[in-house]
Amino acid sequence: MHKTTALRAAAAATAALLTATACSTQRGQDAPDTAAGGACKGQHTTGITDDTIELGGIYPLSGPASAYGTISKGVAAYFEYVNDKGGIDGRKVRFIVRDDGYQPPKAVEEARRLVEQEKVFAVFQTLGTPSTAAVWDYLDKQKVPQPFVATGASVWGTDDKHPWTIGWQPNYVAEARVYAKYLTDAKPKARVAVLYQNDDFGKDLLGGFEKAVAGSGVKVVAKESYEVTDPSVSAQMASLSRSKADVLLDVTTPKFGSQALAADARNTKWNPLHIVNNVASSAAVLKPVGFEHVQGVVSATYFKDPADPHWADDPAMKTYLKAMHEHAPDTDPANQFNAYGWAVAASLHRALDSMKCPTREGLRDAVRNLKDVKVGLLLPGVTLSTGHGDAFPIETMQLMRFKGERWQLFGKPVDTRKEFGPLTN
Repeated sequence: MHKTTALRAAAAATAALLTATACSTQRGQDAPDTAAGGACKGQHTTGITDDTIELGGIYPLSGPASAYGTISKGVAAYFEYVNDKGGIDGRKVRFIVRDDGYQPPKAVEEARRLVEQEKVFAVFQTLGTPSTAAVWDYLDKQKVPQPFVATGASVWGTDDKHPWTIGWQPNYVAEARVYAKYLTDAKPKARVAVLYQNDDFGKDLLGGFEKAVAGSGVKVVAKESYEVTDPSVSAQMASLSRSKADVLLDVTTPKFGSQALAADARNTKWNPLHIVNNVASSAAVLKPVGFEHVQGVVSATYFKDPADPHWADDPAMKTYLKAMHEHAPDTDPANQFNAYGWAVAASLHRALDSMKCPTREGLRDAVRNLKDVKVGLLLPGVTLSTGHGDAFPIETMQLMRFKGERWQLFGKPVDTRKEFGPLTN
């Protein structure tokens, strides 16, 4: 990811390559002859047997992005729930969680442990753009799947040199396009100030937004960045307030998102429309600020909010809440990060079910050949789709506004594939 711009190329070559090589790679351990009539022979079966699947995940359980760590609990609860029902195609899942503290060098260490010591089938869920970028070269060389990484960097879907890695959530450019469309429709003369994390995550969303509003009446009039090691963003927020912008686009991770919201609330002389990006929109981020101080904040989402009573009778939500109480009693099931973990684990389940070969190659190909796959906790109208020239599983989002003590959806889901066309370099 250090070369995001250079790597952002069409994914068509990847899809063509994977189609040509599906179930034909002659490397690694032999898969059982019983799979696909022996067509899977010669493919990698490390980490998967007739009875088990070994998966590894790397999360910031500590450090400046530790709020994301609870995602692993949502993932683990899903797999425990599935194991109680007999597993995935009869295989019980063992999910091994490692902590990288949101430090890329540590992520590399943990990836090596998972692959070389734990012998995992796949490294499912590396969290964060920096950590994911740090390990994808290694995993690609080892031919270990890195499915559904917990980061929306657009490079995971545009790069054609790392076929073993793919994202899951809407990419940051697609999300930026949703905000751009909202502003050009609702505030066509908006003056926007931007706070962003100074890495590929922040720059990806900022760049996507600037490109999407180019030529419109919406103008970016001020920008301030921060480092993930900074203690606070108070100085940046003070500087942005002097711009007198009427919109604040907040491109932050949870810790800094909470700080920015609090700074905005304290500054009674500046009252911009505050748009916070999805990854910092959890109620767990807003609650410390005080719900009374975040009324009217806007964001976008693609999965059901477990705190929203609208979904109280939803069968998928009922299953999630019951399973979280049983398998993760020490966590808050209303935390959106837990719901995220459950939803992405359910998505991997669907991909594993669709493998033509029970091999690493089989999973690599399956996640790049999804056809309108439904997952219970995704919003109505949001499905998983990938294929030739399209390596972005989810590209539909819906706007939401914070009101009272929860987010409320508004408008219609925006399918950025149809609204804006495919991403290009």
